[in-house]
Amino acid sequence: MAAITLYDYELDEHCYRVRLLLTMLGLEWAPHAIDMVPGEEEKQPPMLALNPLGRLPVMRDGDLVLHGTEALLAYLARAYDGANTWLPKDAADFGRVMMWLNFSTLDLQPASQARVQALFGTTGVDAPLKEASRNAFRIMDDHMTKRGYEHGEWFVGDHVTLADLALFPSFALSRDFGIDHDEFPALRRWIRRFRNLENFTTMPGIPDYH
Repeated sequence: MAAITLYDYELDEHCYRVRLLLTMLGLEWAPHAIDMVPGEEEKQPPMLALNPLGRLPVMRDGDLVLHGTEALLAYLARAYDGANTWLPKDAADFGRVMMWLNFSTLDLQPASQARVQALFGTTGVDAPLKEASRNAFRIMDDHMTKRGYEHGEWFVGDHVTLADLALFPSFALSRDFGIDHDEFPALRRWIRRFRNLENFTTMPGIPDYH
C-alpha cells in the first residue's frame, strides 16, 4: 500500500496541482476520492478531523497529515526532490518561486471561483471574477513575454519549478469559463512546453494544443 494518500476530487484544480507533482516526482500514492460536489464530503466530521477548515486538498504521508496546496507542494518538493529542481535552494530563486506560489493562491483565486461557477453554478460567471482572472493572466503573460526576450522558458530560472506547476492549472483550465487563450500568446507557448514534460498528467478541461 502506498504511504501517501491524497484526499482528492478529480475536477478540483487545487487537488490537480498535488496530483501533478506526485506524478512528476514518480511517487507511489493512492487517491481517496471525496464527493466535493454535490456531497460536500470535505465538510463532514471525518474530513474535518483532518482539516478543520473543510477544504481540499488534504494529504497523509505516513503519520503526517497536511492540508493547503502551497504546503503540500512545498513539502513534497523538499521531501522527495533530492535535486532541488522544483523548489530551488538558491535564495533568490526560492524567493521568486514562493512569490509565484503566493500569486497562484491569492491572485488566481478569482479564476478558480469563476471556473467553479461555470461548471457547477446556475446563474453564470460573475463579470468581475472573469475580469480579475483576465488581469492576472495578463500579468503572467507579460512576465513570460519578457522571459522570452531573455531566452527564458519558465517562470523562474532555467528549468521548471513549483512556480510553473502552481500557475499552470488556472490558466490551462480557464477556457471552462470563457477565456480565449489566443489573448495570451506567451502563456499558450508556455503551457505547451509544460504539457511536454516527462510524466505530465492531464485532467478534464485542459487543452491539447498541437
